[in-house]
Amino acid sequence: MSATDKPEDSARTLGLMVEGEARRVLSEGQLRADPALVAEGWERRFITDAARLAEVVALYEELGFEVRAVPVQAEQVGEDCEDCQVASLLRFQTVYTRRR
Repeated sequence: MSATDKPEDSARTLGLMVEGEARRVLSEGQLRADPALVAEGWERRFITDAARLAEVVALYEELGFEVRAVPVQAEQVGEDCEDCQVASLLRFQTVYTRRR
């Protein structure tokens, strides 16, 4: 991101990233949000791997959000998804945001 990027461009870029990440191994229906974070006002956005995390954090911060990345824990993944449990051990992060 450069200083000359418009917020609309950042929002569009972020939207495309979120859309792509939603199609990855861990989907909305396979991972539950952390109830303690939800109670603190955080909203679970999606799961990403370490390669995309810095870019996602920068984009959300540019759009005025606080961002928190939490490693996916095996106990957060439903028991009926063995592939998801394996994937959770591969450095996936759950991205949470809330407005500043």
